[in-house]
Amino acid sequence: MTRRLPRFLLLTTVLIAMTLGLLTCGAHPAASYDQSPQFHDGRFHNPAGKSSLGFVGTLGVLWRFLFDKPEDATPPAPIPVLPLTRQALLDAPDDSLWRLGHSTMLFKLDGHFWLTDPVFSERASPMTFMGPKRFHAPPLSMDELPPLTGVIISHDHYDHLDREAVRALAPKVQHFITALGVGDRLMGWGVPAEKIQQLDWWQETRVQGLKIVATPAQHFSGRGLSDGNRTLWASWVIDNGSKRIFFSGDSGYFDGFARIGERFGPFDLTLVETGAYDADWADVHMQPEQSLQAHLDVRGKVMMPIHNGTFDLALHPWTEPFERITALAQEQGVTLTAPRMGERLDIAAPAASTQWWREVGAVAR
Repeated sequence: MTRRLPRFLLLTTVLIAMTLGLLTCGAHPAASYDQSPQFHDGRFHNPAGKSSLGFVGTLGVLWRFLFDKPEDATPPAPIPVLPLTRQALLDAPDDSLWRLGHSTMLFKLDGHFWLTDPVFSERASPMTFMGPKRFHAPPLSMDELPPLTGVIISHDHYDHLDREAVRALAPKVQHFITALGVGDRLMGWGVPAEKIQQLDWWQETRVQGLKIVATPAQHFSGRGLSDGNRTLWASWVIDNGSKRIFFSGDSGYFDGFARIGERFGPFDLTLVETGAYDADWADVHMQPEQSLQAHLDVRGKVMMPIHNGTFDLALHPWTEPFERITALAQEQGVTLTAPRMGERLDIAAPAASTQWWREVGAVAR
């Protein structure tokens, strides 16, 4: 009983902190998007709907996080991160990609730098003292980043959209490309409206010769207790005419991937969510088997698994997403690339995975 008491107190503290943190996380977008087929009854919706855990189910998941967490949910030793400098980025050739962590990717295309889902904070949380903590520091600071032509944001969850990062980056970013409603949130944080473009599914824009298309995803949104699904979520097509990239954002598996492949495939590289999955939220986060199928559906040539290796957001071992997708790719003859954090990837000729995550366990032993 005495051993359980601290965890009970921790559970109580988490619930109180979540309530206080989420209630004070900032006003949600108040705009109406009645012109969007995805928007009705004041909220955005998935075409196939979405199951809900409810309050009791959510408490059950939280209980599992506190009491049933596997010991290997976090790395036993520091994971390898290759430090980056601004000069190294400026000197790098075009068609370069660097993974900065989780779903934060830095691209260099036609001399322009682009960033996805910027998260640089220590925690993916509305609170600085509690919530999922990074396994590693970013390969470079925001100050070291070169001027950015654009930032592409898939949705507004804390592990994909970092308010402090947005505020710090805004002066060096020319364009923020977001799904509907997310741009309103950025404006509320002080980003000038003229820098923001908000797209519905299947809408596109062109910036400095780069075509960017918002494509469907099966997910949800919100940063507080009262703003659920007030903003849209999306996957993205990134096409500069010579290289075509698919960025999945977060999504459960659905038939939309095949439609994206029909309209915009094939893709030279797919960045597909492969991590933070569980049977309790299978409709909004893919299992590795589904991630691989999504890559095949969009007609990808090389797959890069993302949404892993940075935060502890689920109940599986931290290496499981890498191991499962590696085995599946080998079985189906899919070319897989999984660079270290900060390692340059040549989009034209991606290097095969070195399975770096296995080094972490070897170092710990």
